[in-house]
Amino acid sequence: MTSLLQRYQRIAPLYDLLDLPFERARYRHIRPLLFAGLSGRILDAGIGTGRSAPFYPPGAHVTGIDLSPAMLARAAPRAARSPATVTLLQMNIEKLDFPPVSFDAAVATFLFCVLPESAQLPALRELRRVVRPGGTIRLLDYVRPRGKLRRLSTALWAPWTSWAYGAHLDRNIEAHIPEAGLDLTDSRFVVPDLLQLLTARVPDPG
Repeated sequence: MTSLLQRYQRIAPLYDLLDLPFERARYRHIRPLLFAGLSGRILDAGIGTGRSAPFYPPGAHVTGIDLSPAMLARAAPRAARSPATVTLLQMNIEKLDFPPVSFDAAVATFLFCVLPESAQLPALRELRRVVRPGGTIRLLDYVRPRGKLRRLSTALWAPWTSWAYGAHLDRNIEAHIPEAGLDLTDSRFVVPDLLQLLTARVPDPG
């Protein structure tokens, strides 16, 4: 079985080209929502090729991590042009090499749909660990559709998204938010019955 690292090392040279129709038609209009109200030290978990870098809050200090060095190499030019100060690091979301309370906020874009189900809760707990109490965790991702028509269309796409990206469009990320000890503060579909934006808060101790 191809590991996530192997898959993204392989697809990195083609990633932006494959994603271009979706980026132009959909993603670039949604990405600013990820960073609304955020400032200070921000973790971008699964930065990929850096498509979100132009939308980082001006003056913020963003640490972008990814499992794939090839993806990080493609993120570097966008990071250099970002209005924020950006540091890029190779790292696994399940084992973040940061001390507790390192960030004011964290975001993840299309990360949890490529993580296996067994990694969903550990990844959320790691984000909770490194974000300060009262800080925000915001996730933009594909989730399990509820309607029959959308389920049918995603089923048709499933073999391709699984092979190319290792992505699964049937996750229920929202259900893991309280399990990870986070407070869900907002949940909405930014593409009906398909693309969900979740905002959670790290609770204050005690």
